[in-house]
Amino acid sequence: MHGYRELLGTDFDGRPTDDIDDVIYEAFESPRHLARVPGIVALMNDAGAPEIERFLACVVLTTWGEAAGYEAVIRAAEDPKNTPWYDFSIDRKFSVDSTFAQLADTVAKRDLAREKGTEALRQDAARALVRIADSEYFEDKLGELFDNATLQTLLDDIKNVIGRGVRSLAAGQKCRFDLPTQLVDLASGASTVDGCLAVELAMSVLNVSCSTRSLIHAVPIVHRAKGPEGLRFGEYLMAVGDEEVRQHVREALSE
Repeated sequence: MHGYRELLGTDFDGRPTDDIDDVIYEAFESPRHLARVPGIVALMNDAGAPEIERFLACVVLTTWGEAAGYEAVIRAAEDPKNTPWYDFSIDRKFSVDSTFAQLADTVAKRDLAREKGTEALRQDAARALVRIADSEYFEDKLGELFDNATLQTLLDDIKNVIGRGVRSLAAGQKCRFDLPTQLVDLASGASTVDGCLAVELAMSVLNVSCSTRSLIHAVPIVHRAKGPEGLRFGEYLMAVGDEEVRQHVREALSE
């Protein structure tokens, strides 16, 4: 089996399907997916295959916890704009590439990585993605994406990429998407394992670029940080935000 239709357009009972999820998620229940892995790796690496097919092959491999998928994500993050499938999927709001956001979703899945012994490589792929969060678009995913164990290993990387992003914002460098909110999302994610650090990181962003959207995305930190840090951060958001922001903060504090 070498073609896309046979590899990813046919379920494990041999029935054609137009929904790739039929193939992707059946792997969580059946080891039969292993027979297709070599062919999907070949498809992902086939320079003559359509970009969308190569990208979907990478999505499948990472979701299945396969080393080849994680390695492809790491390579893509090293040189994003030269990735074979870059710009094939465009975000409607900002008109920028959205493939890294989709790959982040797949890298966040842990089940098969643990079964296959590729968890360390999965974390390396997560780290590679976080390290480009100041330059590539991840939709609104980074605040809720990774589990606490993964976030714990990524704290230094999160701190570094937010610092780099803040410096670019302070220097007035242009970005085609809402970078301040994306950086706040990263800080929000970190708040599940280190509330004090999350407040510090979010404040570093908001001190140079503060919008209603970024303030709203910072609200989860209020109840995650807990204690006096969370309370003080909530008071700050209430002071600088509009009524919409204040309502979100009140709800967070009531929780």
